[in-house]
Amino acid sequence: MSHYSIFLPSYTIGEDPYKEIGTICRPYGTTAVAIGGHKAMAAAKEALEEASDQGKIRILQYLWYGGECSYENLEALRAQPAVGQADMIFAVGGGKAMDTAKALADLLGKPVFSFPTIASNCSACTSVSIMYHPDGSFYKPFFFEKPPVHAFIHLGIIARSPKRYMWAGMGDTYAKYFESTMSSRGEELSHYLRLGVAVSSMCLEPILTYGEKALEDDHEGRISKELEQVVLAIVVSTGIASILLTKDQIIDYNTGLGHAVFYALTSFPHIEKGHLHGEVVSYGILILLLVDGQEEMFEKLYRFSRSVKLPVCLADMEIAAKELDQVIDKTLEMKDIDHNPYRITKRMLADAFQTLEERCQREMGDLF
Repeated sequence: MSHYSIFLPSYTIGEDPYKEIGTICRPYGTTAVAIGGHKAMAAAKEALEEASDQGKIRILQYLWYGGECSYENLEALRAQPAVGQADMIFAVGGGKAMDTAKALADLLGKPVFSFPTIASNCSACTSVSIMYHPDGSFYKPFFFEKPPVHAFIHLGIIARSPKRYMWAGMGDTYAKYFESTMSSRGEELSHYLRLGVAVSSMCLEPILTYGEKALEDDHEGRISKELEQVVLAIVVSTGIASILLTKDQIIDYNTGLGHAVFYALTSFPHIEKGHLHGEVVSYGILILLLVDGQEEMFEKLYRFSRSVKLPVCLADMEIAAKELDQVIDKTLEMKDIDHNPYRITKRMLADAFQTLEERCQREMGDLF
């Protein structure tokens, strides 16, 4: 057999992780360019500047990533003089900004360090960028060998970010556990795939244990153990699982029915405009659990979703009952369900959607 290498993320987390910038980044050079979203860079700039100055690293320029993680924006950034001059790239912000900076660093062969300002996804710790066309439509994943050299996870900045990002991020995070365990069921897996599936349990348990309190603390801008545990689940645990599950650069074990439902629902324009990715995926996971007959876990997750106000019925996402056939047909077209321990049929999906709708209607009736 040939050899292979696995590169896993390293990170610093806490109230002021930026204090470690000098120690961790200085071996890679003395100059950096920061690339990210406008709001994200504004939120992080003061702390980033102070810590970089103390660490004897000069940030040459703060550059907006362009609004989409696209190859066109990569070329525009590559043409910026500061990008060419900088020893390293600081990726600042959320998923698309982070992915843009990571992809640019890979193309240029420069070290990249991540500074997530929201806890909505695991981009700060993964070795892939999701590429889009300039109009915002999905293009393809861009895999590279290593994740960012180091992630600096500033809980103070994240606690001051809009609550909705962590709220949605929780749904996308626990999807990793349900989809990877379902897609790998009954298979003889390589060590790294088995490890990825095992790690995915850390994408579920902390969310169910600490999620409700973490959201309260996030809303109040308060740093707490609960907030830290949920941020670690979203940013770090999911990142590690994703690296291991996509080592072969295929999506077989890194997606599933929850995401298939999400992509089907994005055929309705208002979903992309008014709802967050993880929010909609969390609904798809309820459908997955019903299709798969996981009644006890469905009950637990349904109650959790109700407690934190994640969607539990079509009306929560402004989908009418008459549009359900379209949702089901679109779901069945998605490649996310190609690798499954059994074939998912239209009847299975129809029964699952109906069961969930009836459950919601019954509970709403009990309230009034």
